[in-house]
Amino acid sequence: MSLRALWRAAVERSRASVAEALQRGDLGQQAHAADDDGSHANLRRMLLDLVDEYARHNGQADLLRESVDGLVGEDPPRGGPDA
Repeated sequence: MSLRALWRAAVERSRASVAEALQRGDLGQQAHAADDDGSHANLRRMLLDLVDEYARHNGQADLLRESVDGLVGEDPPRGGPDA
């Protein structure tokens, strides 16, 4: 199975879990996961943390790509039909 297929499967499981949780209540409901002292965040906080973490990893992937191709920010790709 390809990495992309694994990622898509994880996304679908995540969406199903969120949909199931929202059938039980709103974003203010307590999440099942707890931190080391037993505190539970609400579903809203958990989803925002997931978006933040996902964005952070995308930024790190950009840094890796920039180190390989030398392009930064929104530079256009090199070597394409318009080059």
